[in-house]
Amino acid sequence: MTYSGYLTDVPGILVGHYTDEENKTGCTAIICKNGAVCGSDVRGGAPGTRETDLTKPGKMVERAHCVMLSGGSAFGLAAASGAMDQLEEMGIGLDTGAVKVPIVLSAVIYDLGFGSAKVRPTAEDGKKAVLAASSTENRQGSVGAGTGATVGKALGPMHMMRSGLGSATVKTGKGTIVSAMVVCNAVGDIYDGKEILLGLQKDGRFLDTEKLFMNSFDVSGLLSKAEIADLTGKNTTIGVIATNAKLTKAEVNKVAEVAHNGFARAIRPVHTMNDGDTIFALATGEAEGDSVDTIAVCAQEAMRHAILNIPNVLLSK
Repeated sequence: MTYSGYLTDVPGILVGHYTDEENKTGCTAIICKNGAVCGSDVRGGAPGTRETDLTKPGKMVERAHCVMLSGGSAFGLAAASGAMDQLEEMGIGLDTGAVKVPIVLSAVIYDLGFGSAKVRPTAEDGKKAVLAASSTENRQGSVGAGTGATVGKALGPMHMMRSGLGSATVKTGKGTIVSAMVVCNAVGDIYDGKEILLGLQKDGRFLDTEKLFMNSFDVSGLLSKAEIADLTGKNTTIGVIATNAKLTKAEVNKVAEVAHNGFARAIRPVHTMNDGDTIFALATGEAEGDSVDTIAVCAQEAMRHAILNIPNVLLSK
């Protein structure tokens, strides 16, 4: 089943992309002008993030105004600074009395081995993504932060496949909206429960990254030594859950946590030491009546199908 929908299905959520197809990188701004109760959950061994501590229960700030997903590895965190500057110019942020301070969360992927290693999203690019943000954006695939995303990288770049950005929406029985957006840049493969859709390939067939891990990377007869690359820190899947549900900070963190089950159901393997998997969650607080467990189950399904929509989009072109 294909789940349609986009993160902008949630009222008040805007999405904008900056895409550099030539250099295979970009960034994506997810904006809630009025702020949304925020949470996060970081898995994997190589994360690149900003402001994740702020999202935890017990911290003073409750609401975030923007999530910036970016290519460029740690260099790409600069895009969040640009978003912060642009949002301040627009009068959006936490009112401290002296100034409004935009709360911008961020996570990055490593895409420097696919396009240019010297061109990464800058603060200026982050501003462009914010200025492009709208409630009608609905593009998926090789766009924004997904422009340089690839999967199936356990045996080096010669055997990986291009991935991208995906999104999907699930509604509860009471009509609460739960949407996911994801940039899948995993060391592993995208898997639909029956077969690999995108991933590690050689000579026109998939090799199955999970089995490769279980076989202790015995590639006798498959690859030459020159084909095997060191991939430390060169992956990562990052995403956002947005919902119009009314949730506390503790509850929205639980939603981010459970949404990682969507990663686990669509990526094999996942959360490795070479991945920095991160999910942010945003709750605008407009709908009441559904339990946190209902929202969380919808979040994991939305995230799963957002990932599966990436090959649907790319392979249909």
